[in-house]
Amino acid sequence: MTDHQTETARACLAASWNDAMSFPQIVGALSAAGFEGYAVDFRRATATYYLPDGDNLELPAHRPATPVAPAFDARLLQAAIREAQHQVPGYSYKGFCEKAATAGCGFYLVSFSGRRALYIGRTAETHVEAFPD
Repeated sequence: MTDHQTETARACLAASWNDAMSFPQIVGALSAAGFEGYAVDFRRATATYYLPDGDNLELPAHRPATPVAPAFDARLLQAAIREAQHQVPGYSYKGFCEKAATAGCGFYLVSFSGRRALYIGRTAETHVEAFPD
């Protein structure tokens, strides 16, 4: 992994938490740096960035103040995703993380080539969300 890739991942993680970059901007920056996707683990408070050759970078991430709910509520999670996609007034990534945890999402994986995100609950229930066109 190059220094540029490491710095890009760090900058995108900070920009997401500070709402300085949108999800499409983050995907664009990480893709341009050669990453193929990333994962966020709310329970471990980590973000992992993956290169196609298997190399990866794990960074400490913010842990939602709300514990991950035991039950997975896909409708509640989808509502949080829609707020993010439409950048509703008052949207923040921090707020999204809180809502996702409340909906029972403990982990999500973003695939740039697959153009989708996979959200996973504590009991391995899943929700797949395709990137909007």
